[in-house]
Amino acid sequence: MEDAHVHLLSLPEDKNCAFFAVYDGHGEQGNVESAIRKGYIEFDKEMSQDDDMREDLAGTTALSVLIKDQKLYCGNVGDSRGIASVNGNVELLSIDHKPNNDDERKRITSAGGWVEFGRVNGNLALSRALGDFIFKRNTDKRPEEQVVTAFPDVMVKNMNEDWEFILLACDGIWDVLSNEEVLKFVRARIAQQMQPEHICEELMTRCLAPNCQMGGLGCDNMTVVLICLLHGQSFSTLAEKCSKGMSNGDTSNPDLK
Repeated sequence: MEDAHVHLLSLPEDKNCAFFAVYDGHGEQGNVESAIRKGYIEFDKEMSQDDDMREDLAGTTALSVLIKDQKLYCGNVGDSRGIASVNGNVELLSIDHKPNNDDERKRITSAGGWVEFGRVNGNLALSRALGDFIFKRNTDKRPEEQVVTAFPDVMVKNMNEDWEFILLACDGIWDVLSNEEVLKFVRARIAQQMQPEHICEELMTRCLAPNCQMGGLGCDNMTVVLICLLHGQSFSTLAEKCSKGMSNGDTSNPDLK
């Protein structure tokens, strides 16, 4: 159950494109969306050629963000989650793929699977993933119709200068804190001009259980990617913006209790 992340501030073939992604192991708008969906399916197909993975219950969530021309494209399979802070408010960038969701359950059962204890076939706690090929063996179904599919949802958002930051994280964060709690936690630290990498470290520490011997919340792998949106200005300008509308207590002691 390894985590991984990617952050590319510019792509080799298009310097105006930025790409960010979180993976948690266990042209035109339409063209970009289609390319993201095709990319997920093609990557899953490549993974299926690995003999070591074909028979195993092994896979990963995938959450990716592509930014181009003030548009954000967020592709997602699984239960990693992305949010943005827009004028201090949560903008949701993805929807968790859980077996109990009505649409997910319908696909699972139509492909011959079932949902038990909130898990696919009583086993997998998420309903879309790269890998997990033992749930992708129905030869009568297309890739997007399998019990577990790598077909992503893609959200498209128009960005402007009200966008302050984007945060991508695996479920180890979201199992402990709500979207609003994470936003407040991060925004308060940006207001103090704390560096993004240190904010990520503090967020993971905040979500870490003091003792993981018995398992439970705060004992999962954790990965966080924080993208601060400067809009051609300085980080201190973003910090000043994030400090507005916050009480002195929020900025002087930003801990969440």
